[in-house]
Amino acid sequence: MPSISQLPLATPEPKTLDIHGTQLYDDYAWLRDKGSPRVTEYLEAENAYTSAAMQGTEALQGALYEEILSHIKEDDVSVPYRDGAWEYLTRTEKGLQYPRFRRRSAEGPGEEQTILDVNALAAGQPFMSVGVLGISPDGKLLAYTTDNTGFRQYRLAIKNLETNETLTDTAERVGSISWAADSATLFYTTEDEQTKRQDRLWRHSLGSTADTLVFEEKDERFNIGVGRTLDRRYLMLECGSHTTSESWFLDAAKPEGTFTLIAPRVDDEEYSVEHREGFFYLRTNHEAEQFKLVRTPVNDPGREHWQEILPEHADAPLEDFDLFQSFLVASYRERGLPVLRVFALDASGLLTTSNDIRFPDPAYTAFGEINRDFTTTTFRYAYQSLVRPASVFAYDVATQQSTLLKQQEVPGGFDASQYASERLWFSATDGVQVPISLVYRRDRFHKDGSSPLYVYGYGSYGYALPLGFSASRLALLDRGVVIAYAHIRGGGELGDPWHDAGKMMSKRNTFTDFIDATEFLLAEGYGDRKRVAIEGGSAGGLLMGAVTNMRPDLFRAVLSHVPFVDVMNTMLDASLPLTVAEYEEWGNPNEPEAFAYMRSYSPYDNLAAGAYPAMLVKTSLNDSQVMYWEPAKYVAKLRTLKTNDTPLLLHINMDAGHGGASGRYDYLKEIAFDFAFLLKELGLVEEKS
Repeated sequence: MPSISQLPLATPEPKTLDIHGTQLYDDYAWLRDKGSPRVTEYLEAENAYTSAAMQGTEALQGALYEEILSHIKEDDVSVPYRDGAWEYLTRTEKGLQYPRFRRRSAEGPGEEQTILDVNALAAGQPFMSVGVLGISPDGKLLAYTTDNTGFRQYRLAIKNLETNETLTDTAERVGSISWAADSATLFYTTEDEQTKRQDRLWRHSLGSTADTLVFEEKDERFNIGVGRTLDRRYLMLECGSHTTSESWFLDAAKPEGTFTLIAPRVDDEEYSVEHREGFFYLRTNHEAEQFKLVRTPVNDPGREHWQEILPEHADAPLEDFDLFQSFLVASYRERGLPVLRVFALDASGLLTTSNDIRFPDPAYTAFGEINRDFTTTTFRYAYQSLVRPASVFAYDVATQQSTLLKQQEVPGGFDASQYASERLWFSATDGVQVPISLVYRRDRFHKDGSSPLYVYGYGSYGYALPLGFSASRLALLDRGVVIAYAHIRGGGELGDPWHDAGKMMSKRNTFTDFIDATEFLLAEGYGDRKRVAIEGGSAGGLLMGAVTNMRPDLFRAVLSHVPFVDVMNTMLDASLPLTVAEYEEWGNPNEPEAFAYMRSYSPYDNLAAGAYPAMLVKTSLNDSQVMYWEPAKYVAKLRTLKTNDTPLLLHINMDAGHGGASGRYDYLKEIAFDFAFLLKELGLVEEKS
């Protein structure tokens, strides 16, 4: 480690907030002054300190980067999908950071046309992200959005694909987009400048400089989005909070018309919509905790006309559905894992026979892939697991057979048979059964408590951890690391009840589940108690901060990405992006009971003097979801409290946002940096077979 004289110590400037008869203390609120010289100086000092602390790992970082890159096919192409008269595909090319979006005629061989080259957009930019792409129904125009800072502030552009000319039509702070049937009218949503909430829907006519405001959402809990039904008949306006939603529809052939409400919002009720031959099909939790499927006539769609066509399954939440002319695919979770159930439709549009698409691995991810053809008789789906690379299949509804269209090639000598995955369940402290998925290399693992153990967690927003294949993860597995994914409460693996059991006034279950998961794995011989590393990001960074405060003795190393650690100050500031909408996930600290509960686990507010694990905390200056100052304040405060000499490192990407670097090679270098830190702390710098 660098000498103590190199420590970037932030000057404390005490600030006190009196609330609910108590006081909140914040010595580092001044770090919120983005762009001020002393804040910039401090952040740069932290980066310099981290670089100094990582000296000696440069060769390892380089080796890890080359190793990871060796398992990635740099020249690659996606499986084409048909949309109208064209097939669309994405190409990556060796040496280029970003993809090229291309198309070709669907009617036979022909030259490919580049419709958008992200490398060209990124020229001279430190960051580039494409938000959404929308092809006009006649195939002649491409609407797309880009962000060149990482702040998720997207600008709309429209390109003529026949002339390659970019039109003058544009808009700022755009979220979702959707073309009307005339290919001359574009609907788009925009965000509020302060809170970044998508709150307005606009109608734009090509060539016009004065767009029409169609809808404005006043409730600060709600965001809006616009899209189209798969059959292209209707434009859909969706309004949703974390717990409640409603939808409005408009005939896509009548863009000057007025959107019609399907059913008014009811607190804690959600529904999502598709259309087929005069009926809306809705996935909803109206009188169904784990969701069911109903349909209702377009000409009178209110709740009183909802007809149940697929009942709720208490032990298998209905996550999504895909509706086509002759069949429907329902996406369930059984014991936390996806099942795709294909139903034939009779002449009236009701469900008849069904068949399940099931999968061979004990821990995996599966979902409907890009399907743009409403009249198709095949269903495209994606599948991958912890040991099986990403694949795309076409399922023939008539024969009930799946055909592999492509499996991701993994060069560099990858042999799937060398790796194994498992799905385990353990009893949490309160007796609830919690799943864990894990993967390891067979010849490097012995179930005797000798393996380095890496545990990943999230546990918020009802988000189910995807259990996909990772080429970069091989660098850890090949060095003997056992990697586990803890499906803790607050996530979505077991439906809404699983989410509800780890949010609001039950949030502590998320943290105790993660600690219990780690203890279980150690007790069962999956890891060495002295070599446990953990990782989480965003809300998973909150998890990292909370469990480290609760059990600093349990972990050797902590990797925390863009961590939500300053819970109280952020949730008490309604001017920040996301705050008001987040009351439905964390609680409203303006209410005394919620305030007391949130304060009991907020990582920043519960730091105390003592020994802490080695920690690498990462953030980005332009993060709009978890502001950079949260991890910066957290590290600054912890520096004054930790009593041991383990590394405490803060790295700030000064040119990115919530997801880190945007270029694929730059992103791999970030992973190599993270892995070098973990391997160093786990004592595995020289270990690889």
